Amino acid sequence: MTRATLALMALLAVPAPPAVADTYPRQPGLDIQHYVFRITLSDATDEIAGEATVDVRFVRDGVTSLELDLVSAAGRADGGGMRVTGVTAGGEPTAFVHEGDRLRLTVQPPSRAGERRRFTVAYDGKPAAGLIIGPNRHGDRTVFSDNWPNKARHWLPTLDHPGDKATCEFVVTAPAHYQVISNGLLIEETDTSNGRRVTHWKQSVPIASWLYVLGAARFAVQHLAEYDGRPVQTWVYAQDRDAGFHDFAVPTHQVLEFYGRHIGPYAYEKLANVQAKSVGGGMEAATAIFYGENLVTGDRTLRLRNVIIHEIAHQWWGNAVTEDDWDHVWLSEGFATYFTLLFIEHAYGRDAFVAGLRDSRRRIREFHEKNPAYRVVHDNLSDMRQVTTSQTYQKGGWTLHMLRGLVGDEAFWAGIREYYRRYRDANASTDDFRRVMEEAAGQPLAWLFDQWLRRGGYLTVDGTWRHDPGAGTVEVELAQTQSGEPFDVPIEIGLTFGEGYPSRLERVRLSEPRQRFAIPVDREPATVSLDPNVWVLMDATLGRREREGEDRRTPEGARR
Repeated sequence: MTRATLALMALLAVPAPPAVADTYPRQPGLDIQHYVFRITLSDATDEIAGEATVDVRFVRDGVTSLELDLVSAAGRADGGGMRVTGVTAGGEPTAFVHEGDRLRLTVQPPSRAGERRRFTVAYDGKPAAGLIIGPNRHGDRTVFSDNWPNKARHWLPTLDHPGDKATCEFVVTAPAHYQVISNGLLIEETDTSNGRRVTHWKQSVPIASWLYVLGAARFAVQHLAEYDGRPVQTWVYAQDRDAGFHDFAVPTHQVLEFYGRHIGPYAYEKLANVQAKSVGGGMEAATAIFYGENLVTGDRTLRLRNVIIHEIAHQWWGNAVTEDDWDHVWLSEGFATYFTLLFIEHAYGRDAFVAGLRDSRRRIREFHEKNPAYRVVHDNLSDMRQVTTSQTYQKGGWTLHMLRGLVGDEAFWAGIREYYRRYRDANASTDDFRRVMEEAAGQPLAWLFDQWLRRGGYLTVDGTWRHDPGAGTVEVELAQTQSGEPFDVPIEIGLTFGEGYPSRLERVRLSEPRQRFAIPVDREPATVSLDPNVWVLMDATLGRREREGEDRRTPEGARR
């Protein structure tokens, strides 16, 4: 990139709008360090009995209450919700109030900065959501969690928000015919004398509450070759043993190796692929990924392959590096979407990669037609059902692709590795990511992030070209036809002399509603194309003009 272009970028760079936190009621005086969840399951009822020990570190003096998210059974017509039967602190009873979705615990005496205390909440009830109890596709009774995005509160007392990450343990007592899977490493599995089994899993790396996971079923379990010293496992219904073991054998290890090499070390103690009742596609729960039960067919379908790649990508993006609030959920989903395509490019070739980009563009177009003002980075999202859309996935992924095209592979991967290193096991915002990428690229990038993430829409271009032999140029005229303000986009024009791929690329900057570019040539090109390497999120036509004012092109032009 020339110095003139860098100077132009500096002039065009604008500061990002002030960050607006989401509507979750934060508690800056405390930081939860660890949870121990003791859950009892029964075949006689869909109710659970729970006991949660919450290890809290206070970061301020004078905190007098701790509020946890836990859906109350009081006043619910559906019969769901939890009843709190007692709370203790340091072994002594403590006062509490449970109203709506909040459980307020008294902190007495008031906190001192730096101290840690443990609170234990005893509760029971029938989860209205978050924990799905019922028959799987074979008719067997199963139990599977479904915490996304903020449904952990239906069965676990937590700070149910991505901004508070903690380690956790699940100690599950269930009828002995169940096998239980959860986060982290297996600590204990003991059959008791009353026909029950106690299973204890411990997660030693902090994660957000939506990633806490519990599955109980009659499983077939396969222990595969380790990855970098970590166990890799497959958990499928016993009836689906052969099909499931076959389906999940690939590309799990190849994906782990690719992300580990290009991003940074895998953060967790194991990776288990788990067939589950509670999801239709996939859920990236840390160390124990859930996949929709009907995805297991024994055919290694393209659909399942891509879900595996996507959910493993989440172990880096969303799990290890977590958005600091829901407004920045593209840092999970946009990243996992694009890194799925990056693995596809690596493993299956450029054509498959470009096909994925074009499919993403189609989804962006379809969503935009119905929601023209939607922005990838939201402000104060109040309806959690809208926390993700095709824009947070596909447009977020395309933004990363355009960033890579702008700064180049070397700077892109250097920035990605530094971003992961700096925010692993922590939280980040869009501006945190932007600043890291600016350091890696040595140029301002706010203009790029703002127009693709903080405004709606995408680029549409209608263009023509003609050869002027007298002037020795190819004249290209491009008009932005989308509604609203013009986009500011560096874009390549490809000139082909003969056949095949363009033998010459000229980068121009499209920033006005209509622009004309004159490209010096010594002969007439056979074709002229716009964005031949597919770096820009746009719909475009580019047709040939024989003479000034005359347009010769097919009805579809050169739509890319």
